[in-house]
Amino acid sequence: MNTIKTVCVYCGSGPGTNPQFVEAALAFGRALARNKVGLVYGGGSVGLMGAIATSTLDHGGFVTGIIPDFLTAREHALSRVQEMIVTRDMHERKRLMFERSDAFVALPGGVGTLEELVEQLTWQQLGRHSKPIMLANVDGFWEPLLALLAHMRDTAFIRPTLAVNVLQADHVEDILPKLRIAASGTLDSKHMPADVADRL
Repeated sequence: MNTIKTVCVYCGSGPGTNPQFVEAALAFGRALARNKVGLVYGGGSVGLMGAIATSTLDHGGFVTGIIPDFLTAREHALSRVQEMIVTRDMHERKRLMFERSDAFVALPGGVGTLEELVEQLTWQQLGRHSKPIMLANVDGFWEPLLALLAHMRDTAFIRPTLAVNVLQADHVEDILPKLRIAASGTLDSKHMPADVADRL
């Protein structure tokens, strides 16, 4: 049985318009720390990224930030984290985030959050990994994406033989339990070889 030791969280570099988004980031950071699950995230100190990292640290958790060099100033890299990795580019950042994580959670965010999430869904769909992927559907934020995925299934662009297995949780307290259930019995796919990642 696989265990969840680290979770990669994709989320916005802004707070969004709904206070529930920041509240969820703070609550999930606290849950990670209390369950001794490490946070892997984009390295910034602003928006939801800053909220979840700060909360994890404030409650005694371990945080790994991974940020490309050109974003260190724009997203104000969080100096408090125990481990900060500065990469050459976005591609190296995403590969390291994959390698360092046992599961992926998408909190609310913008285009960058969506891109990172969809890339993991694509790699999973193509059989490159079997790590759990979760939408933290805070106040229904991800409902439009869920509707789009349903539309893709209905129009046969997501075929039954190439399923998209995305989990969802409406409440923060459900995220880790659902990830653990999903991870049990899956194949160990912690490391995607760099040459494979480079071809994706």
